[in-house]
Amino acid sequence: MAADHDSRILVVDDDPQLRSLLLLVLEGEGYPVTLVSDASSAITEVEKGATDLVVLDVSLGVDDGRMVLARIREMGDLPVILISGKGDTADRVLGLRLGADDFLPKPFSPVELVARVETVLRRSRVRPAPGARPALIDGDPAGLLVDEVTREVTIDGEPVELTAKEFDLLAFLARSPRQVFSRGQLLEHVWSSRSEWQDEATVTEHVRRVRHKIEPDPAKPRWITTVRGVGYRFEP
Repeated sequence: MAADHDSRILVVDDDPQLRSLLLLVLEGEGYPVTLVSDASSAITEVEKGATDLVVLDVSLGVDDGRMVLARIREMGDLPVILISGKGDTADRVLGLRLGADDFLPKPFSPVELVARVETVLRRSRVRPAPGARPALIDGDPAGLLVDEVTREVTIDGEPVELTAKEFDLLAFLARSPRQVFSRGQLLEHVWSSRSEWQDEATVTEHVRRVRHKIEPDPAKPRWITTVRGVGYRFEP
């Protein structure tokens, strides 16, 4: 018998057969599920504040699921798994750039969907360890400050707005200055995932977004540098 879960999932898809399948699979795992078929209904449900994760189809008839994703990101960091019948790299990268937490191409197995849902929900619940202290990076109070207690980032005393996962990525790299991490290692440590389950492009896109927000010149990063053919490291 499936365990009951507190996390409520919103499924947004205009295909009634797929909605029914997702309802059957997710409720079978003990998740409370809400089904909607269009963009306006999806946004209305999210605005209610009772949703913990959204499974969102890219194509919603006359609507575009990516528009819904962009609106969700304007409202906050609600986890979103984007699903698409295309599954090509361009579609995936665009979804990640808009802020999707994961991307699942059709057709997919119920087991894979449940695994993705569990992983994304687990990542969204990560909190700083007890006794965590602010991490002063760059050795200068006027430089880059990453505070793991308040989950705030400042540069020269000015706040920097990061999403939850962008903060997790920056904080993880900053804890181990100059240590090089591959994309696979970052998936494992920051996303609690693996390349078999989640595309490593997720890491690449999040690094790009963090650089855009913290680097004076994102094309010539000062803090998060690329080690060609290996991965990334933080330069204090």
